[in-house]
Amino acid sequence: MSDHINHLSAGVIRTDLPMSDGRTIRYYDQGHITRSAVDTREKEERPGLGELRLDPLTNEWTAIAAHRQTRVFLPPKELCPLCATKPGLISEIPDKAYQVVVFDNKSPSFADPGESFSLPKWAGLKTKNGQSAGKCEVICFTDNHETSFHQLDEDQIRIVMEAWRDRTRELSKEKHIAHIAPFENRGEEVGVTLSHPHGQIYAYPFLPPRTEKMYRAAKKFYKETGKILLEEIIKREVKDGVRIVAQNDHWIAYVPFAARYPFEIHVAPKKSVADLAALSDAQADSYPAIAKEVLQRLDGVFGIEMAYIAAWHQAPVRKGRDVMRLHWQITSIRRAPGKLKYLAGSESAFGAFIMDLKPEQSAQQLRDVRLPKNR
Repeated sequence: MSDHINHLSAGVIRTDLPMSDGRTIRYYDQGHITRSAVDTREKEERPGLGELRLDPLTNEWTAIAAHRQTRVFLPPKELCPLCATKPGLISEIPDKAYQVVVFDNKSPSFADPGESFSLPKWAGLKTKNGQSAGKCEVICFTDNHETSFHQLDEDQIRIVMEAWRDRTRELSKEKHIAHIAPFENRGEEVGVTLSHPHGQIYAYPFLPPRTEKMYRAAKKFYKETGKILLEEIIKREVKDGVRIVAQNDHWIAYVPFAARYPFEIHVAPKKSVADLAALSDAQADSYPAIAKEVLQRLDGVFGIEMAYIAAWHQAPVRKGRDVMRLHWQITSIRRAPGKLKYLAGSESAFGAFIMDLKPEQSAQQLRDVRLPKNR
């Protein structure tokens, strides 16, 4: 067997091939498909590492990646770099068709630092700048430019899930990576610069601020009660019932008790796990159905495509794995047709969210959506 081919769950085969500038493209396929397409583009120099700077007011890291100013911005469909290569277009994907692919971002916020890396120690205003070490990968959900994640069939979403599991497993082996965060942005309202259905996988050398807060809360709760915080949250949602949006044998979807956005849905496995790699095959197999349902309900609330951010929150790579649990958070800033919730003074300046819509109301609106019969 070639060393660039890996057999994964659900009959998915991963094939790794080199790109012209030294990056690796990973094809994820169900079925016996031979991948050998060559990237014929001229070799380009890869951008160097950016900086990490500490904000001493909040003790939070900021990545400075000035090279990202030149990244592609809303190209026309015929020039989409995430479509398969075809006559007149040599894209990031050399093959003429694909199922799911993952490759390093051409303009990454975080990159491989080489052999030696350590996060600078905190020293107040004298804290040294560091390297923005880590990984930024692009995951293309399909070669169909005209579709959306929830419009994919369940087999296709299962391949995406397998790619997320595989990348989490592999990136966790890198010593300089502290946290892995797959996410999808949909809609120009939330900053999408490429309209092709895709997501990203960020691997940070530190814990992002929200992850750090969740870690502290989960650790404190466990110390005081001996219980897992997310498991207890889900028990409360099941008991209350009014915020549950959907569920199946392995997953539950609900609007959180203190939702911060007009429409916010959390989707969690009923049997909790630390991260995507820890999901059982049965859990992974049943994810596509609930993913399609909750996103169809979101689009059905106003009968329009809702801009959203869908992010996987999971345990950090090296700590908190005994107390933190996996969940998928979908947030939309759409509060009504033609109206967005702007993160203004209280939210942007102080991080204090104010909701005009009760979570129980948005959960009811989501439940009331009539789903298409052929899902």
